[in-house]
Amino acid sequence: MLRKIPACISPDLMHALMSMGHGDEIVLADADFPAATNSRMLIRADNVDVATLLDAILPLFPLDPFVERPVITMDCSEWGDEPESYARFRKIIKKYFVEFDDFELEMRFDLYRRAAKAFAVVVTSEADGNVFLKKGPVMM
Repeated sequence: MLRKIPACISPDLMHALMSMGHGDEIVLADADFPAATNSRMLIRADNVDVATLLDAILPLFPLDPFVERPVITMDCSEWGDEPESYARFRKIIKKYFVEFDDFELEMRFDLYRRAAKAFAVVVTSEADGNVFLKKGPVMM
């Protein structure tokens, strides 16, 4: 065990985060996401929701400053209002990245194809919402 690493970041998740390079993407997926079908590396985060993982990962994880929107989620406009979870996600992201303005939105099947190319997919117990994070370089 290490100090100051949140318990929700498992050894497998820490290894994935440490192994990623700039431009790589990681998916924090809800429980309904077809992760086994659409992932190169599948990591389980049972009994954890996406918001908790975001809050634990973002202090350690640089978002990509070279793309307009380094946080991606599903465009739910065809079904009506966006999920309530999106507001929670925005608030957490803004806490660590004040320049964050909003998500890049992609349609459902486009997200699945994107997840299949991501570095890892982390399956949570979240009921409502997926977040893709594009890693930036560590600038010292």
